[in-house]
Amino acid sequence: MAIFSSTTPRSEDTPAQARRRSDHTSLSIVAKDLTVVGDLNTEGVVKIEGQVKGTIRAATQVLLAPGALVVGDIHTAEAVVGGRVEGNVHASDRVEVQATAEIQGDVLTRRIVVLEGGSVNGSLKMGSLHDPRPEPEQVLDLDG
Repeated sequence: MAIFSSTTPRSEDTPAQARRRSDHTSLSIVAKDLTVVGDLNTEGVVKIEGQVKGTIRAATQVLLAPGALVVGDIHTAEAVVGGRVEGNVHASDRVEVQATAEIQGDVLTRRIVVLEGGSVNGSLKMGSLHDPRPEPEQVLDLDG
């Protein structure tokens, strides 16, 4: 997503992309020389160029620039990871792991793109994060 993109939804946009283009969501930036110790919460988009040591909750999108570091979990609709995450990534719509990215933790998302060079060292669970159906129980019969 370009910063200076059109605000008009296009027919080829995913629902999340169309929502971002039509909503006038805020953009928060953690600059390259800034370290935030504590949790971040926003209804909009947060771009991390520096470091965050805490949980990030962004309703729309988290953009993690190459060289950036997050020590904590990320909860968002869409995560575009170019830096390092030491924690879990929960994205209800999509995760993009760029070539410069490293995720040391679990990823839970509906869709994922991993570019050559990017790495995920943890488990991956794909599907709806808000699936109301319970997990099927596994019963081991040790008697027979």
